[in-house]
Amino acid sequence: MQSGRTPERLTKRGLVAVSHAIERAALVTAEDGPLVVLALFQRLPYFERERAVYERIAGRAAVTVVGMVGATPAELPAGAYPVLLDEAEELAREWSVVALTPRFGATLVAYDRGDVAPAATLEAGRLFDGHWGFRRDEALHEVIRLRERLAERLPAVARARLDEVVARVRDIPAGPGESRAEAAIRMLAARGERARRPEPADAPTGLLDEPGLRRWTGVDGVTAAGTLPVAVVGVRVDEPAGAPERFGRRSAAREGQAVLGAVTGVLRPVDRAVRLADNEFLLILPALTEPQAVAVVERLRAAVAGLARGYPFVDFAVHAALTVTARRPLPVAQVRDAVRWAVREGVPVATFAPEHAAAGTF
Repeated sequence: MQSGRTPERLTKRGLVAVSHAIERAALVTAEDGPLVVLALFQRLPYFERERAVYERIAGRAAVTVVGMVGATPAELPAGAYPVLLDEAEELAREWSVVALTPRFGATLVAYDRGDVAPAATLEAGRLFDGHWGFRRDEALHEVIRLRERLAERLPAVARARLDEVVARVRDIPAGPGESRAEAAIRMLAARGERARRPEPADAPTGLLDEPGLRRWTGVDGVTAAGTLPVAVVGVRVDEPAGAPERFGRRSAAREGQAVLGAVTGVLRPVDRAVRLADNEFLLILPALTEPQAVAVVERLRAAVAGLARGYPFVDFAVHAALTVTARRPLPVAQVRDAVRWAVREGVPVATFAPEHAAAGTF
């Protein structure tokens, strides 16, 4: 991301808002010369959400390029050129939208941090470092950069059209009032961000029910595998066989609340937990490595063990299983199977790769 601007920290929600603004500008009818639009979407599901918009853009632009990892979109209209990105290359982590004519330019270039901020959904909270603006020469710079990076993956006709537009842009000086217009746009964007009502918290502890988990993880929305790693942790808290009888329902209820507090007490603001049964929990911990997730589980086990100080007749047994995955949907069923295996085999904390669970290891 070579640019004179200082990178900003952007959330996915903010990226989408800027992307839509640039796409809207590209769709406006204006007598300002040939238009080119280049967009990197990371993964196919993100493009499919905007497919109709890019079909309209392709009908107006001299050339439209869309890049993503994995399968390329089918049945694009004439003038639209898909580019397949390799998952290991730097462009695969980039979310970019660039629109350029001889008299107009708009740019969004952002690099995925593989991290999250608290947000209404896991997808909305994804974090990027990048920059955006409405300066023609910055858009020209980004078109040239992407033209060079995509190189032979573009067909000859697309490269030729890009080169024609770049040559025309270079012949015309940028408008002197661009900085004024952009300052106004940024002020309006900042006011709009401040005016947004804060997202209601799911619960003070980050505790969700199962429908809430589906909404937060994007199962029923737009999400994609291969972008954000997530630690999925299954936890089971059991009383050992032969535990003494409770002194009434209130005592059992207090102990249950104490266990729930120990489980949710290890969560960060970006984490979520689901109570699947009286003694079974699922933790979703975004952007953690396996050792970091294991450390969270060990803190949870210590917190549950500490309950014996308040409930001296109870010695809870804690078993957990976890995996770190970028798969979507998350492998919840496999994690629950792994927890049952850990209980059966007497393993305090089991770790596994998602593909092993899919192969039926447990």
